[in-house]
Amino acid sequence: MTADDNLIDPTRCPICRRTNQCAMEIEKTTGIAQGACWCTQVVFSQPLLDRIAPAQRGTACVCHACATAAPFSETDPPKEQHANVSH
Repeated sequence: MTADDNLIDPTRCPICRRTNQCAMEIEKTTGIAQGACWCTQVVFSQPLLDRIAPAQRGTACVCHACATAAPFSETDPPKEQHANVSH
């Protein structure tokens, strides 16, 4: 891990570091109104949220690819949490 891995960028997924395509961040960056972000309609599982480094929690949205690829067991159902609490 490099020092750059710890940099917080609200436009990048804190898990894979790819662009998260968060409509709320796009609107903040461009000033162009966006529709509701997909992330506001998704329930994120606790195992998915646990994959985010503690220093990066609540700073950027998890991307759609990571959010939909992270399985959860039936004994650990998703909790109603959103990956980004800074919006």
